[in-house]
Amino acid sequence: MKNISKFLILSFLLAAIVWSCSKDEKQIYFEGGTAPVLTANKTVISLSFLNKGDEAIAFSWTNPNYQFTTGISSQNVSYVLEIDTTGSNFTNPNKKELAISMDLSITIVDSIFNDYLLNQLALVPGISHNLDIRVKSTLINSSVPLYSNILKYTVIPYAIPPKVVPPTAGTLWIIGNAVAGGWDNPIPAPYDVSQKFTKVSETIYELTVPFIGGGGYKLIQENGVWATQYHALNPAPFTGGDFEMKDSDPQFPGPAAAGTYKITVDFQRGKYFVVAV
Repeated sequence: MKNISKFLILSFLLAAIVWSCSKDEKQIYFEGGTAPVLTANKTVISLSFLNKGDEAIAFSWTNPNYQFTTGISSQNVSYVLEIDTTGSNFTNPNKKELAISMDLSITIVDSIFNDYLLNQLALVPGISHNLDIRVKSTLINSSVPLYSNILKYTVIPYAIPPKVVPPTAGTLWIIGNAVAGGWDNPIPAPYDVSQKFTKVSETIYELTVPFIGGGGYKLIQENGVWATQYHALNPAPFTGGDFEMKDSDPQFPGPAAAGTYKITVDFQRGKYFVVAV
């Protein structure tokens, strides 16, 4: 009988503990939010090199008021202003994304906005382009995105000097242990021909070349001269990144696996791109 009594008392205690824990446990659920409303202080964006230091446009948006069962979110809300070409539906890999931490507005200077168009969206200067602009709000870890309305603009970017000075003689070679010619400078024959880029335009150079896996390389604009070389900026994947003209490191990274690749060097944007062919 005593054992039965002890068993019953223990059962009641366990039930009470479980009930108490269930009672204290409060689940927090996301209940929604309101998409931010994007507005601007101008309906027309007029870009001009003469006004490069002036304001191009200012954007502002409403707080999305993320709601949880405990009330309005006390978490930090982050915003991204997205600028893309009309018809791309913000899927363009070159779209401009401006990260804005917790602020509800941003002002963009003429020269900066023009730079976004030329060097990020890669738009041709001197002609009209249609843009879509929106803002995206998120909570921590880019969770629960909400998208604003879309503002539409027609803009004409103006030409600016290239970010990186193109080769003065219009010639460009690849050199390094990522290619067959190695680091010998001047580049020996026949690599002085096979490792020479084709000038596509005043600011674009291209070369299709076999890469040796695991190496690195630099670009020289005069065979036999290191002083005016181009090198990569910051650690970057072999598929592309930023570069500058300077007798310095780091090297451009070659691919880990050997193969034939096409290199495109864009001096206007200060970027290079590498794709397998």
